[in-house]
Amino acid sequence: MFARHLVSRHQAVLLEERARLMRFAPTASEHRLWQQLSGSKLGVGFRRQLVIGPFIVDFASTQCRLVVEMDGPSHHGRDLKDAARDRRLAELGWRTLRFSDIEVFEDVARVVAVIRGVVTPFASQLSRTGE
Repeated sequence: MFARHLVSRHQAVLLEERARLMRFAPTASEHRLWQQLSGSKLGVGFRRQLVIGPFIVDFASTQCRLVVEMDGPSHHGRDLKDAARDRRLAELGWRTLRFSDIEVFEDVARVVAVIRGVVTPFASQLSRTGE
């Protein structure tokens, strides 16, 4: 868990348990994107359902502090809340990319290309330093 100091021990345990359960029941769009991100296919590792402070993010690369969020039907009408969440994650040092589940189903290659564009400089740096 990142930014553990932002939540109580009890809340941290609950968040970690919820994240673990979410990893066992991904949405169809999360599953499809995970097939493209898993195994460091983009040169950096990604984790699913990572807890960062009070948030559970869909995907995160801890190496480049990038969060990738999938917005499905449950996000409709949540633009202000999502923006506030993204700002809070930015304050904690994380960059957030958001994609709709429709984008993943219609053009997963484009979604991966956008993510690759962000992580490639980090992947290149990691390969030069031998990490």
